[in-house]
Amino acid sequence: MAASGRVLGVDVGAVRVGVALSDPAGVLATPLVTLDRDETTWSDLDRLTDLVAEHEVVEVVVGLPRTLAGREGPAARAALGYADDLREVFDERGVSGVPVTMADERLTTVTAGRMLSDRGVKGRAQRRVIDQAAAVEILQTWLDGRRSAGPAGTAP
Repeated sequence: MAASGRVLGVDVGAVRVGVALSDPAGVLATPLVTLDRDETTWSDLDRLTDLVAEHEVVEVVVGLPRTLAGREGPAARAALGYADDLREVFDERGVSGVPVTMADERLTTVTAGRMLSDRGVKGRAQRRVIDQAAAVEILQTWLDGRRSAGPAGTAP
């Protein structure tokens, strides 16, 4: 586990990347931005690197979309590849010491969609923020799990 500080949560989609950010204490996740995916120029990966520096992020958590049976299908392989690409950009840009961690994200987009619908956000408005909301779900679940594990990964 990385030192305490801000953590960035990332929901990787085929078209967009949702990004969430924790508070400095690593307790609460909030939406930050939605980036357009660009597999040609990697501008989304460059922007993530900039966000890491700007917010003094100590760890990046990328959602791993496993199937309900816990298997890794094409979406999970794409997320793993994205995390590898992010690490490569970190290396190229001199960002060292910021781990990129994978976190199970089963049903986060479904949960985020329901939450947005419950709040009256529907249609086009929902499409603009669903990726950020999913990133918040991924990051908040990861933060809660880290806290419940206690110091050095031991049970409380």
